[in-house]
Amino acid sequence: MFYVYILQLKNNRLYVGFTLDLKRRYKQHLSQGVKSTARLLPLKLIHYECYILEEDARRREKFLKTSDGRFFLNRQISSYLKKIGRYKKIYNDGMAELVEGPALEKR
Repeated sequence: MFYVYILQLKNNRLYVGFTLDLKRRYKQHLSQGVKSTARLLPLKLIHYECYILEEDARRREKFLKTSDGRFFLNRQISSYLKKIGRYKKIYNDGMAELVEGPALEKR
């Protein structure tokens, strides 16, 4: 199986990755074995998808790293983002406003 996964980093940003072994890769992230996330601990695995074909998983990872993919991802996990106080409000004209922390409760 091939996995595309989403991590929530210490700064509440989202990291999109690809791996063949999700457990091993997650442990690498946790043990500072991945340069791009080493200084952003603690982190949390918040979403993953599995694919039979590598090309499908890589295509999905690549898409989720685009602006359209981020838009899709924010909508897909919007309940979780609201819960942690990091939610992008999307307007009809396609513009987005990042709503964080206490401002979220005021809306």
